[in-house]
Amino acid sequence: MSGNGSTLCFVESPVQLLNVLEWAHHDQVTATVVVLSPTDPMTRGQLRRMAELARGEGHSVRWEEARGGAGAPFRTVGGLAGALRGADRIVIGDPFSRYVQLLLMITRARDLVVVDDGTATMEFISQLARGEKLVRWHRRGGRPGPRDLVFGPVSAAARRRLTPRPGRRTVSVFTSMPVDEVPDGVTVTANDYAWTRARFGPPRLTRGADLVGTSLVETGVVDLDRYLEAVRELAAAHGATRYFAHRREAADKLHRLATETGLEVVRPDLPLELIARRGPIGRTILSFPSTVVHTLPIALEGTGVKVAVCEIDPAWLSQGVSDHAQGFLAGIAGSARGVRTV
Repeated sequence: MSGNGSTLCFVESPVQLLNVLEWAHHDQVTATVVVLSPTDPMTRGQLRRMAELARGEGHSVRWEEARGGAGAPFRTVGGLAGALRGADRIVIGDPFSRYVQLLLMITRARDLVVVDDGTATMEFISQLARGEKLVRWHRRGGRPGPRDLVFGPVSAAARRRLTPRPGRRTVSVFTSMPVDEVPDGVTVTANDYAWTRARFGPPRLTRGADLVGTSLVETGVVDLDRYLEAVRELAAAHGATRYFAHRREAADKLHRLATETGLEVVRPDLPLELIARRGPIGRTILSFPSTVVHTLPIALEGTGVKVAVCEIDPAWLSQGVSDHAQGFLAGIAGSARGVRTV
C-alpha cells in the first residue's frame, strides 16, 4: 500500500474500524488507526480482534484508554495533539461523537474523510446538507441536557470543520448507505466491501434462518416486551434457530430472549459482515431496521443468502419516541436495496 501524506484514523466501534479498512483498501492507503476504546467489554473484544486484522494489513494501531477515568480524556487529547496537528488526512467514523468533535478542533488536516458508522451516516449527510446541528437520530426532538449545552460550541465547530472549503479543506464520505442529498462540495464514494469479500468466504450455508439483534431497546426506542414478542413471532414464522446479538444488547435481555424464544443467542467476536462471510450462515437473514440491511446484501453478494427486514410496528415504540425517530426507522427499511420486507 502507498499513500501521499500521513493519515490518522479515529474509531470507537468495530464497524467503524471495518469501514476504515475498506476505505484504506479502496484508496490504497496505509494509516495509523487510533482506537478510542469504550468501556463495554463486548465492544472492546471486537475492537481488539479488528485491530489484529488492521495490523495484518500493514496499518499501525494505537490503543487509547480514552474513557478510563475522569482524567482520561485530557490525557488522550493531550497525547494526540502532536499527531493531530501533523496529519495531512483525518478519517473518522462517528461525526456525532463528542470525543471526535473535540479532536477535530485541534487538527489542521486539509483532507477529512468520514466512513460509515452504520445508518447514522445517512443522518449526518442530511444534517450537513441542510446546515443543521449534528444530533443523533434517536435524540432529535428531545430536550437538550446540560452536556448538550456545554458541548454545543464544540459540535458547532466540528460541523464547520466538516464543511468543505475550496482550496483549503476537502471533505469526503465513504459509505455503503443510500445517499439522497449530497452536501455542496462533499465527495461521496461507494463502499462495496471489496476487502471483506476478498478476505473472507464464501460461507457455507445452513438450511435455516438467522435473526440479527438490535439495540433499539437499549437506546430507548422500542419497548422490551414488544421486542421480545416480535422476535418470538419472527423466529416461529421463519424457522430461525440463532439470534446474533448486537454488541450493546444487555445480558439480562438476552437471557430472557433465549428463555422465551428458544433461540440460540450468539455473541459475535467480529462485525456481522465478517461473521456472515466466514459462515456458516443461514440462507435467510432476518433483521429489524439497522445497518446490516444495507451492508449484508453487499458483503454477501453472489453467495445465495437472502436478507429480509422486519419493519418496526409503531405499537412497539417506547412512550415519548419522536416522530423523527419513527420516520428514520421507516426510511432505513424502505431504502435498503436487495432486501425483502417481512
